[in-house]
Amino acid sequence: MAAKSPAIELEVGERTVRISNPDRVYFPARGETKLDLVNYYLSVGDGIVNALRERPCMLHRFPEGVSGEKVHQKRLPHGAPPWMETVRVKFPRYNRTADELCVTEVAHVAWAVQMSTVEFHPWNSRRADTEKPDEWRIDLDPMPDCPFDRVRRVAHTVHEVLDELGAVGYPKTSGGSGIHVYVRVEPEYGFTDVRRAALAFAREVERRAPEDVTTTWWRKDRDPRLVFVDFNQNARDHTIAAAYSVRGNPEGTVSTPIRWDEIDDVNPKDFTIATVPQRYAELGDLHATIDDNVYSLDTLIDWADRDEREGAEEPPPPED
Repeated sequence: MAAKSPAIELEVGERTVRISNPDRVYFPARGETKLDLVNYYLSVGDGIVNALRERPCMLHRFPEGVSGEKVHQKRLPHGAPPWMETVRVKFPRYNRTADELCVTEVAHVAWAVQMSTVEFHPWNSRRADTEKPDEWRIDLDPMPDCPFDRVRRVAHTVHEVLDELGAVGYPKTSGGSGIHVYVRVEPEYGFTDVRRAALAFAREVERRAPEDVTTTWWRKDRDPRLVFVDFNQNARDHTIAAAYSVRGNPEGTVSTPIRWDEIDDVNPKDFTIATVPQRYAELGDLHATIDDNVYSLDTLIDWADRDEREGAEEPPPPED
């Protein structure tokens, strides 16, 4: 058994973060280590903090690196220093609460990585009112036989509908095979209505691109060649990887903000912890202005009401 590498201490802003086992290989494709992962997050510090700020955050931890077991952790890990911040969220179905990480500075991210966190999955609501989302998430999820060119086409349709609504969408790669688009919204509606609004939008995209899109609820009933517009990512306690979050795969791909004019040429596999720091240094945070472009969901709520009056079926509750 290889000897453990000695711990090191990093100065992160005004904090000191101790990194144990800095030489442990986390990403076997190129051999990046735990310390490389910390340094990646420091290189995109403003961007990852902007993506996570004030949000309850689920942690995907890989204590032995991404080839080992993955731990989904809602609660802040034990042993946290006093300067770590949390927000308490309730889970009525289980009559439980959890104090989840609530990032406000990059040292919080670095400490979470010290605790073997690779992926950061924030809620779409913030600490001020965790029951009122301020982020609408459009998840373009390709089915198993769907080529990425089809995802690109659907992204353009999404952009078209958003423009007509007067909403500003901020696209990013998922870090896998899909594309996410985020829209900042007024925190006026609860999760149920935000999900209804997201479904109404998804139906409109499907009407415009029926050869490319499905909103069919049950996976077994979906055409495997199509893109599922996953409105359910707006349900309470459903989370997806944040902008700039690394994904738990051997290549260390990154969910990376992109410009709309990059859609036709982008290859999500090109964005990794080895390549994104230089891109970030050149372009900065492409989602930096998201808080400046806030959209009201009123029109989409009207669309949802119309669809339901016309007989559209509501999907089962998210838990199902």
